[in-house]
Amino acid sequence: MDGLRWLLLFFGLLVIAGVYLYSRREKTKPEEPAEQPRVRREPTLEGGDSEPAASGMDVSFEVPVTGEEEQQEPSLEDVPQKIVTLRLIGHEKKPFKGDELILSMRGIGLRHGKFGIFHRYDGNDEGRTIFSAASLVEPGSFDLANIKDQQIPGISLFLVIPGPVDSVEAFDLMMAAARALAQTLDGELLDESGSTLSIQRERYLREEIIQFQHSNLVV
Repeated sequence: MDGLRWLLLFFGLLVIAGVYLYSRREKTKPEEPAEQPRVRREPTLEGGDSEPAASGMDVSFEVPVTGEEEQQEPSLEDVPQKIVTLRLIGHEKKPFKGDELILSMRGIGLRHGKFGIFHRYDGNDEGRTIFSAASLVEPGSFDLANIKDQQIPGISLFLVIPGPVDSVEAFDLMMAAARALAQTLDGELLDESGSTLSIQRERYLREEIIQFQHSNLVV
């Protein structure tokens, strides 16, 4: 009986030792890292490092330039210009009454606008000026608030070509307006140098405009 007791005791010790050693091995076994969730990274227009550079793919985009963007409108500085000027003064240099002058200019379709002077527009579009009229008194603008008290020695009518309409047509319109004002106000027409505007001088100005058109391919 003593031998059997010792044998059972021995096997019990072996079982306990085996359980102990197994538990120690499980505790010391390295834990496998938990699988990290994969995050989807979107490509960027800047071609950033969303993917390894080894892929060799450039994800940046270039916007193609169309023909319309390549073609730029020429600026006004690039277009040759010519200014044609006339003067209207009172008969025997008698000044015009301010209010009468303003009424006469409005009567032939001139309108007060930019820079405080009067303009003849192409229709109702104030961005399309055919010719303009300024006071001979510096700075050339008209003070409508005090116009009744003013005596104006004359006005300057001028057009800049090329303009919104044919240059010769614009000149004829300005001449017609100048003649109408001269008749209404009993005034005298002069050229840009201050000499009396004769028929020959008028023809010469028209020829100059036509030559300017042909030389610079403008209307």
